[in-house]
This record gives sequence, structure tokens and C-alpha cells, in this order.
Amino acid sequence: MKNVVIIGGGIIGLSTAYYLKQAGCKVCIIDQSNISAGASFVNAGYISPSHVIPLSSPGMVASGIKMMFNSASPFYLKPRLNLDLWRWAWAFNKSATAKHVTYAAPIIRDLTILSRELYQAMKDQKIFDFQFERKGLLMCYQTEKFAEKEAHMAAVARAQGLEVKHFDKAELLKMEPELKAEGAYYYLCDAHSTPGEFMQSMHKYLKQNGVTFYTDEPVLDFNQVQNQVQSVTTTKQTLACDELVIACGSWSPLVAKKLGVKLLIQAGKGYRINVHRKTGIQYPAILAERNTAVSPMNGFTRFGGTMELSGINHKINPLRVKAIADAAQAFYPNLTINKEELADAACGLRPVSPDGLPFIGRAKHFNNVSIAAGHSMMGWSQGPATGKLISEIICGQKCSIAIEGFRLERRF
Repeated sequence: MKNVVIIGGGIIGLSTAYYLKQAGCKVCIIDQSNISAGASFVNAGYISPSHVIPLSSPGMVASGIKMMFNSASPFYLKPRLNLDLWRWAWAFNKSATAKHVTYAAPIIRDLTILSRELYQAMKDQKIFDFQFERKGLLMCYQTEKFAEKEAHMAAVARAQGLEVKHFDKAELLKMEPELKAEGAYYYLCDAHSTPGEFMQSMHKYLKQNGVTFYTDEPVLDFNQVQNQVQSVTTTKQTLACDELVIACGSWSPLVAKKLGVKLLIQAGKGYRINVHRKTGIQYPAILAERNTAVSPMNGFTRFGGTMELSGINHKINPLRVKAIADAAQAFYPNLTINKEELADAACGLRPVSPDGLPFIGRAKHFNNVSIAAGHSMMGWSQGPATGKLISEIICGQKCSIAIEGFRLERRF
């Protein structure tokens, strides 16, 4: 029975523990927090095969440069003297090509569809209770410019075999009477959930089934002999391991660096606002012009968005929170987000790779270190699949899907 230490208690870490435990491994999770906040709790809850186009795509660099000096824009890169940031930006620029989109789209599709099926399996098995609904996703637009943009994205998705329907204004109003939009593309392949509910239920299930949690314990160092990590030292103890998994999101590069492993990842801050009252909103939606996500969750509606590359920090920018609220009111005119709801806004740090593909696999020069990080905005969508793949790698099983596209040593 392999003794596996996982660093990171987000959706990736918990999913990895879940499948490793099923495979008969002894598992413990170390996290520097108490596993009650962060990107795994504040995301939109989408399981989205529809999102086959990576963040690094044609036109993104040009539009990003226009937006990067506006701290209220959907995409904001805070200029700063940081070598890792500029290496990342250079690699992002190189990846933002049509050729890369063609390469990445089927890889993203397969990983996300696998994850959706794994969520479905967990729901069907009734191991623990959580919201999982296959209501699809509306990509809504109000202007001709974005109608054309969404049409292009829908064409890419259809080319990947995904089912997409177009609704005009009248058809859309029948589905979502509160919505003000000229039309929408409806992705039937998508599902959604309530992240905090899932995380709490999964955490409880794992503890009850033998997974040990060490929380509020930052990792300090590793005991390494040749090409193997033998133990992990935290602020409180030293833990022996047969296998090590680094899955701590935006902190993964800092932890991996202690082993001499370089990960080109930047923290991308996203925000959420929860509205705990009836909104009349029935379907998950993305408001195209504002790049804002809307999710009807268990007991509340969540509005979220923005991508803020400003380093590792949890400072709340009121301008960015207000931009989300303004977007919500622009598309749902009868809804006004109040001061209390704005004040309750929270943020999380997404680990963003430069090419829109995560890093999943063995670390070079080690025979017992695996990495699972860099999922950008798709961590929730791809969490269970990533955990399943890492479990298969560690246990020497055939991987459920091809993993070549996720290799750590790929060139940018």
C-alpha cells in the first residue's frame, strides 16, 4: 500500500485523494489553510466542456494590452518588475495562435468531459450529497460584435462534437424572462454545482474514509535522496512518503521550486458576489460583453468573474467587484446588488498556465513526485479528471485519456 502525501486541499487535491483512496493507497493532505476558502470555494461551479478555447488565443494579447491598465476591466495585469511574470507573459504571447487553439481544444474537451462524467458518477453513487445539474450554459450577448464572437466560439465547439443551439431574443425570453439580451448560444453539454457544498461534503467523506488532513501547516522543505522525495517537513512535523503530489494551486510554483522544479504559473484573481434572495434566474449564463458568470446555486445566485494577474494576494478591489455588479444589472435590469452583498464579496486565486493547459504528470528527475496544477479558470471543471489521472499515474494504471498535452516539460 503506497503512502501518498498530497500538498493542497482544493478541488484538485481532494479529487486526487478520493481516487487514490479508491485504489487502496494511504493518503494524507497537507494545506497551509483550513480548507474553507479560496478558488475552490468562490468559483462559478461550472463543469464546462463548452470552454474548449484556451485563454491564450488569437486576439487575447491585443485586447489584454488595452485592458491591462484599467483596474476595473475583465482582464487586468498589474505591471510590476517580476521576472517570472514576464517569462509567463512571453510564453502566453507565443501560445496565443490559431494553431495552438486547434491543438488544445480536443485536449481540453476530453479532460473536461471526463470530469463531468466523474462528477455524474459520484452523484449517481450517492456517496455524498451535492448539487449537480445538467442545465447547460447560456452564452449571452447584447451587441452585434459579440454575437459574431460567440458564433465563432460556437463553431469551434461544434467542430469538437459538442451540441450547441442558438436562441434569438424571443426564444431566450421564454427560457429566462429576467434576462436582457439579443440572443445566446446554449451549450447543452455543460453542468453546474455549488462549490462550497461539494467541497465540504467531499472533505467530510474523505475524513470518514481514512484520509488524514493536516491543516494550517505550510510546507517548509523536503528530504530528497537522489531522484526520490522521502519526506515532507511542515511547520509542525515531518511526514514520510512513498509518493508526493503537488496540487496547491497558485502556490504550486513556490512549493515545486523547493525541489528545483520550475512551473510557469501565475495567480489569476477572480471575484464572486452571492445574492441570497430570489433573483428569478434559472440557467447558468456568461454575459459576454462583461465576461461575467452567473450561477443559480443551492440557496443563492452567484455572480463572478474577472482575471486579475497581480501576484499572490487576497486584496479585494472594490472597482472590480462593482464591475461584476454592474454587469449583472445590465443583463438582469430588475436586479440590484445591494451594499451588503457587495461588502460580502470574496476572491480566489486561479493558477494560470501560459497556454491554457494544466500541468499533470511526473516531475522530471523524480520517480515519485507528481504535479497537478495550472488549470486556470477550469480547475472546478477539470478537478475530478485530474485527480483520476494522477491516481492512475501513481498506481501504474493506463490513463483514462491521453496525457501528453499536460506534460510539465512542454515548450512555450
